[in-house]
Amino acid sequence: MSDRLPVDFTVDDADAMRALGVTVATWVRAGDVVVLSGPLGAGKTTWAQGFAEGLGVRGPITSPTFVIARSHPSLVEGPALVHVDAYRLSGALEFDDLGLDADLDRSVVVVEWGDDVADTLSDDRLVVHIERSETLETLSADGADGPRRVRVAGYGTRWTESL
Repeated sequence: MSDRLPVDFTVDDADAMRALGVTVATWVRAGDVVVLSGPLGAGKTTWAQGFAEGLGVRGPITSPTFVIARSHPSLVEGPALVHVDAYRLSGALEFDDLGLDADLDRSVVVVEWGDDVADTLSDDRLVVHIERSETLETLSADGADGPRRVRVAGYGTRWTESL
């Protein structure tokens, strides 16, 4: 793990975004909460695909926008992945109603669009913020191609004391 957070990355394409997800997966353990933020089409789900690969969980990893949350059990005796998309949720109360804290001690929870709700799950969280480059004029149909800036920052004692 980087010896200091936040850490900034430049990611050139979807493969590099997945590779960054694989890397960050080595930083987490069961009980961790990861918040993915950034505009629509920034690459949050692409990053989550790499993260899931790094955790060694069963896939496929797709955007959980319409199902809200998907659980992916470990294939390697590690923590499960709970992949959540909070985009359609009306707020923290609806997020809390998902009951994600019940399995948190055995899982890593990744919340796309979780900026305003994931702090109800844990004061300790890793925030991955993805921005498109201002120089990027076009994206592929899936929004996965093109340069991105990614900032990974830790909040709470889990991330400040582990460094």
